Amino acid sequence: MKVAIVHPWFITNGGGEKVVEAFARLYPDADFFGLMVSAEHIPPTLQGRTIHSTFLDYVPRSRQYYKHLSPLYPIAAHSLDVSQYDLVISSGGPAAKNVKIGAHAVHVHYCHSPVRFLWDQFPVWQAKLPAIARPLYRASCAYLRKWDYLAAQRVDAFIANSDYVGERIRRFYGRESTTIYPPVAVQPVYVPVTPSDYYLSVGRLVDHKRVDLVIEACNRLRRSLLIVGSGPEESKLKAMAGPTIRFAGRVDDDVLEGHFRSARAFLFAGDEDFGIATVEAQSYGLPVIAYESGGTLEIVDCAPSTPTGVLFPAQTSEAITQAIHEFEAFEHRFDRQHIWERSTRFNEAVFDYRVVAFIDALLNERHAAVAAE
Repeated sequence: MKVAIVHPWFITNGGGEKVVEAFARLYPDADFFGLMVSAEHIPPTLQGRTIHSTFLDYVPRSRQYYKHLSPLYPIAAHSLDVSQYDLVISSGGPAAKNVKIGAHAVHVHYCHSPVRFLWDQFPVWQAKLPAIARPLYRASCAYLRKWDYLAAQRVDAFIANSDYVGERIRRFYGRESTTIYPPVAVQPVYVPVTPSDYYLSVGRLVDHKRVDLVIEACNRLRRSLLIVGSGPEESKLKAMAGPTIRFAGRVDDDVLEGHFRSARAFLFAGDEDFGIATVEAQSYGLPVIAYESGGTLEIVDCAPSTPTGVLFPAQTSEAITQAIHEFEAFEHRFDRQHIWERSTRFNEAVFDYRVVAFIDALLNERHAAVAAE
């Protein structure tokens, strides 16, 4: 069986790329396709594998301004021909869904989120633009929304990375989906430690993660905060950080593991479709203080008897401040071993089993249908 794995681009290292690595592990003979490929951002497990790309690789500074090239995505995606493959697994945004497949192929799309700037957050993104640019933005998004919707109708089956995303797939595409949480390298055993006094934030330093609110709260409370990660917001965030805030930048996995093990709690203020970093934190037994929205609601348990974290109801520094106070008042209730045990439902073995079973069932149905023709 010939398998193609399609991902929009290999120019960042994030949760989407970890899912692609998992698919590569399950289908070791698969071929890879993407709109843009940067050698330095190819995941370690895919080094040496051929990844077919498009003309966008040759557009000057395309990797830096790839989001601005979205009107070209339909042309680029259509140039990726996977019509000779029996199984096509796409992951990511609309471009990955729009490749050319064969008449009898099975196309499974792993959806991290319907593109927010096209759908539910369109008004927010439009408001950020100067008035003169808005008509062009509206026209471009109308075109891309239609393209995205039509592509969704051609997919044989959707996998959602959370129930929250599954509901958005239903709302915007009119399609049903099966939820299979992304694979997380959950720690195989719990190692008890005595936590330090600092709070931890891990992730890319981009505006929608709202690390600024976490900094404001820790500045106000004079709590120690360690921020791991880098990104375009780094200079701005450093400028607003007080004396109790430290920036570690990007760190190796073993260093990050040490931070997860010894932190007091994990702080996260973003609105996430799932939240791999939140699960990673809990896999070390780390309590989570997070914004009460999206996929976070499927990860963090606030049951009074066995809580795994504290959720705050608004994306404000005041709400985070109150949540930190609440956590510290009842910190003795948080059983770190229980938190680790709860995280094991997101481990790689669960993902592998569910994905293979799901795809095998689809292939069997397709083979039976073809045989009956």
